[in-house]
Amino acid sequence: MKIVLASSNPHKVKEINEIKENCDIEFILPPEGFDPDERGKSFEENSLIKAQEAWKLSHTWSLADDSGLCIDALGGKPGIYSARYAETPQKRIERVLNELDGVKDRTAKFVCYMTLINPQGEVAYSCEGVCQGKIIDEPKGTNGFGYDPIFLPDGYTQTIAELSEDEKNRISHRSKALKKVIEFIKVL
Repeated sequence: MKIVLASSNPHKVKEINEIKENCDIEFILPPEGFDPDERGKSFEENSLIKAQEAWKLSHTWSLADDSGLCIDALGGKPGIYSARYAETPQKRIERVLNELDGVKDRTAKFVCYMTLINPQGEVAYSCEGVCQGKIIDEPKGTNGFGYDPIFLPDGYTQTIAELSEDEKNRISHRSKALKKVIEFIKVL
């Protein structure tokens, strides 16, 4: 079974295909012209917008995710603006660390919301995956991307960026949501 992954990021398609483990699903990039207007006010709304856009171009099973980092002391920021919180990944990390300077409560979570649309264009399933943790004082590790170097998952002594790809794929917010989607698809 092929499912269009509503993303123009080949890295995300590769990551999703690695997370899916042993199932007969192949996630593929959407057709040319995929350019959703992410104007939603939540991960759920943006996930739906992307899934609908992918379906409009493909008219087949389409899966979208919207994800980001939510920091309690910042009122949930950067949230849906995680990828646009500053111009570059390094500047996004610097902004978060500057905003948390002197703050004791550094609890945070990565959130991933997924929406699956069937070939008829209807929402077949949606879910959320969460990875709880906290923000550390300085970046550590070179694996991963985004905020991974400053995010220490609960129960771990290494940041996401210090973990192996396999370990990250076992505990990440995206993998938790994707596992729910795959379980849903298996019973179709």
